[in-house]
Amino acid sequence: MINVSMEMEQYDCPFVHASDSHDVAFSSVHCEAGDDQTEVRMVAEAADRGALETSLESVQTHAEVAEYELFSKVDNVAKFRTVVGSTAAMRTVRDHDGYVTGPFFAEGGTETWHVGFDERARVDDALAALERSHEFDVVGRDDTDDASLHRLVQNAGAAMTLIEGAKDLSDVERETLEAAVSDGYYESPRDATLGTLADRFGVSKPAVSKNLRRGEQKMIQRVIDALNDIE
Repeated sequence: MINVSMEMEQYDCPFVHASDSHDVAFSSVHCEAGDDQTEVRMVAEAADRGALETSLESVQTHAEVAEYELFSKVDNVAKFRTVVGSTAAMRTVRDHDGYVTGPFFAEGGTETWHVGFDERARVDDALAALERSHEFDVVGRDDTDDASLHRLVQNAGAAMTLIEGAKDLSDVERETLEAAVSDGYYESPRDATLGTLADRFGVSKPAVSKNLRRGEQKMIQRVIDALNDIE
């Protein structure tokens, strides 16, 4: 399988259109693409409640939206389901035997796609066809053989375990771990100390040490759990 990631501008997509007009980002949770329509479950996160309301209205009233169902709306985040017509770019991908391989993300009038093809020639033909009428940048292209793809699918559970571990971190724990890595706290010899990290965050050395230990404990436990999940 050849997996292609690209940043695409397509204004017949309601999410791209809304994100271009409002301070909002859309992330797909589930996508089921058909020949003429695509059912998508989405999460929208806006700068504030006002931006969320106007962006959802923009999606709901878009000409390509056939169905819209709101599941929840809390502060500046909403979850909803839509059925939308296939965009011109997606029809081009499907005409060249391409298919959706991952979630997509729309923000600032640009959408990040992940699509797959079974033959290299079909990839090149699809990209050439897209270039005739769309603005896009290919940001990643990976050729995955069948054995690697099988291992990837087998170990998806382990990957999710690590992702959930990252979500368990508090903002302070995540920021402290990121600073410790970027500043060289874990290098040998160390380029950073508890003192320099404490100065960076304006806290005491015991406080920064506590935040590090908590973050490390959460992530190490998730790594151990993930190792047990690896086939």
